[in-house]
Amino acid sequence: MTAKISYDDVEVGTELPPQTFPVTRATLVQYAGASGDFNPIHWNEKFAVEVGLPDVIAHGMFTMAEAIRVVTDWVSDPGAVVEYGVRFTKPVVVPNDDKGATIDVSAKVAAKLDDNRVRVDLVAKSADQKVLGMSRAVVQLA
Repeated sequence: MTAKISYDDVEVGTELPPQTFPVTRATLVQYAGASGDFNPIHWNEKFAVEVGLPDVIAHGMFTMAEAIRVVTDWVSDPGAVVEYGVRFTKPVVVPNDDKGATIDVSAKVAAKLDDNRVRVDLVAKSADQKVLGMSRAVVQLA
């Protein structure tokens, strides 16, 4: 499958539709089962606090995966993402309540590259704090 977005139709500064992703303790348990990452900081509040965290936190790779969904939804093809990297700056704290947390993601085209590729810079926040830094993807467009 090829990205449905044309390189010629995209300009630097093009904003991708922002998205908000909910995260609950149940989400973390499901992700732990799928990923095999059962570190107690992701499900045991007592343990998380004992090691210096404010509460249970979301898996870093889960946070990273949710953020890139803004890009894959935009291009309609996960295979169009040819590079992706982030720095983890703050954890996504997931309280044990009915609401949990959210990851709010925005993104924009930061550069047009060779071979119909663009660099997309992402901003991911939770509780109004940036949780991913240097979050960038290179995307192959049509």
